[in-house]
Amino acid sequence: MFLRKPITISTESYSQQINRLKDKIENADTIVIGAGAGLSTSAGFVYNGERFGKYFSDFETKYGFHDMYSGGFYPYSTPEEHWAYWSRYIYVNRYVDAPKPVYHKLLALVQNKDYFVITTNVDHCFQKAGFDKKRLFYTQGDYGLFQCSEPCCKEAFDNEATVRQMLKEQKDMQIPTELLPVCPHCGKPLTMNLRSDDKFVEDEGWHRAAERYENFLRTRSGQRILFLELGVGYNTPVIIKYPFWQMTAKNPRAAYACVNDGEAIGPKEIERRAVYINSDIGAVLDRLSERNGGTHLADV
Repeated sequence: MFLRKPITISTESYSQQINRLKDKIENADTIVIGAGAGLSTSAGFVYNGERFGKYFSDFETKYGFHDMYSGGFYPYSTPEEHWAYWSRYIYVNRYVDAPKPVYHKLLALVQNKDYFVITTNVDHCFQKAGFDKKRLFYTQGDYGLFQCSEPCCKEAFDNEATVRQMLKEQKDMQIPTELLPVCPHCGKPLTMNLRSDDKFVEDEGWHRAAERYENFLRTRSGQRILFLELGVGYNTPVIIKYPFWQMTAKNPRAAYACVNDGEAIGPKEIERRAVYINSDIGAVLDRLSERNGGTHLADV
């Protein structure tokens, strides 16, 4: 079975890896980007440390957790406090720009190529950086959307105005009760449109994006495709990582590249057509942007 075969890592030097990735990008007819949490981490969207303390020091003092993820799963005693926390969480991870221009550098690298993006990230950084929204497929949801907790309908609701109002009016780690979000159809509480169980709502927009991605792959079958995997871990490898390996193996003209600090590996079957770079994604994009007979990304 394909995925049970030995896994390989690169023995090339860093400069060799960068040069090989440059060549694969330049020679590709099509680039399919698969992005995971490591890409946003490289862009500065970290969930602990100074950034956590800046926005959640009161919650940290009261409850003793030290990162945003832990706070997101904490069983708050009231929905008012739950949404005081989550409104901040959504705001800083969805409506505030990433601290570092990693996504913009990535766009400058591929914007003149025939590209598509599939991502498990839910922070909307691709669209905020200027990627074409019709070339994006967010498989796991969006921090910017609510859904019915039941759910009573296959519909998601934009939350920006509500979140900003919660931020503005919260006091003592509570939002006013009248701001608690409820489904406009059945009146039950709204929750985040994030894939965590079988209640995740795949709304019309989700299905349109999924169809565009499937059509993109189908109509480029057999082309010189670069499957460029950035910061994808092993929480959900069946969404991006394993399909990228399989599609590369099936198409003899395809190539695969994985940039992931400490986790850049792949199967032996595609070793000769693969590039593995164990490094920070932002640092790799900086090296790729260096003048080499073309435009410097910083000039774009």
